[in-house]
Amino acid sequence: MKKIIIGTRGSDLALWQANYTKNLLEKKGYEVEIKIIQTTGDKSQEWNTSFDKLEGKGFFTKELEEELLAGTIDIAVHSHKDVHTTNPDGLIIAGVSMREDPSELLIIRKDCVDESKKFSLKENSIVGTSSARRKSQLLAFRPDVEIKDLRGNVPTRIKKLADKQYDAILLANAGVERLEINLDEFHCEKLSPYEFVPAPAQGVLAWQIKETNDELLTIIDKISELDILIKINVERRILNLFDGGCALPLGAYCEADHDKDDRLKFKTWVSVADTWNAQPKQLYFESFFTDELAERITSHIKQISPKKVFITKNLREKDYLPRALKKLNFPIEGKSLIEFKEIPMSFLPKSDWIFFSSKHAVRYFFNQKPEIGKVKIGCVGKATAQELRAFGFRAEFIGQSTDTKLIGKQFSSIAGNATVLFPIAKDSLQSIQHQIIKQDKVINLPVYVTLKHSIEIDSNVEIIVFTSPSNVDAFFEKNKFSVTQKAVAMGEATQKALVKKKVLEKQIVITNSFDDLGLFQAILQLS
Repeated sequence: MKKIIIGTRGSDLALWQANYTKNLLEKKGYEVEIKIIQTTGDKSQEWNTSFDKLEGKGFFTKELEEELLAGTIDIAVHSHKDVHTTNPDGLIIAGVSMREDPSELLIIRKDCVDESKKFSLKENSIVGTSSARRKSQLLAFRPDVEIKDLRGNVPTRIKKLADKQYDAILLANAGVERLEINLDEFHCEKLSPYEFVPAPAQGVLAWQIKETNDELLTIIDKISELDILIKINVERRILNLFDGGCALPLGAYCEADHDKDDRLKFKTWVSVADTWNAQPKQLYFESFFTDELAERITSHIKQISPKKVFITKNLREKDYLPRALKKLNFPIEGKSLIEFKEIPMSFLPKSDWIFFSSKHAVRYFFNQKPEIGKVKIGCVGKATAQELRAFGFRAEFIGQSTDTKLIGKQFSSIAGNATVLFPIAKDSLQSIQHQIIKQDKVINLPVYVTLKHSIEIDSNVEIIVFTSPSNVDAFFEKNKFSVTQKAVAMGEATQKALVKKKVLEKQIVITNSFDDLGLFQAILQLS
């Protein structure tokens, strides 16, 4: 084939993307040239116009597409998240790149850090972003922050932060990684895509060509990543079904792994709101097939309606779960059916690690002000990790699964021959401890006891959320579970406790994480 001409925007990141593509093609033996084209999106940055104030869609791609159709370039290289979900007549996405880490990066000035707060961001911070999706999710987690529009290319945005125009800014981690920007002067928090859902296809490059160019299509097939294409097609289809553009606060992220029976399972996280300042609906879905997956997800989200919810824990107005549900008009009541009593520690056993399986273990351990020295810390779930941070500690290992046996195996492989102290509840199931290879290295230290405190619950409640096996036992002392009711179980141990009480498995949804967000996702899955 003749020399291949790549069309690209002129920013540092766009040029990185074009040169990355050029190198891939040159390794396959092709001659390649890069042509720089200014787009409407580039001009809008000069005008300092916010993303969600720009009319239309594809404003970072329009001029590149026009050059493709005119035949002045052969390939347009785009950040896939910027591409319109429907190609212009005559053009196709011929292939996609590998996926850079799709996470968001919260870059915080060091004088604005408060590690006891969510995302380590001090109270009432000014955060820069012009993305409706980022605004929506950040305000859902941190309603105290002030959002201020942020424009410019990646280095320009970071300079504005350094100049103290903002306390923090939100960027795609992929762009920062690709440009190898030194951020040592800031505190950085990488936000998990399972919690803070990225834009569809974030971190992926799209290679757009004329649909009649069969020769170039065959060439791009040689560098395209089919497994990435399958997953981002789910994400992009969700965006398309919501008729979403830059103004729609929508995030979608799909990944795949094998289950315990070695079946390929697709896992999808979605966050969508009506407007940037409205509560997003955040859900998690699993499927063994991608056929019609986006359609099923979108249909479910559009049909969500408020249900009456009872949760077996005491609620605080500032907590994410009651705040999020109330904004979506869900009636919610919460009361723990158990209570806790501290067990005084007579002495602190020496260990290499301390592992916490719950927020209560953290609280009743550190409330006794032990001197722990330089011991390493592990825990289960983001909520427990956040509780540790409230006491001024960071976990070096955070188990993210709701399968505590799996967490135990993962932790055991890291801890090795180290001695591990487990602050626990008296009569704990000790699921994680049983997975430690050398049991003589396990030290169990009861720091609190669980006492049942059952009450009668309104039989008209449609969804009952059980946060522990102990709450399941307490519930059934004075209540029955109707065949018309649904249950949310926090973790597999809680689900097994419900099944023992003859609750049908089809009535139960297990949370995807041990925190309020996991509970919120599961409740919406049943709504």
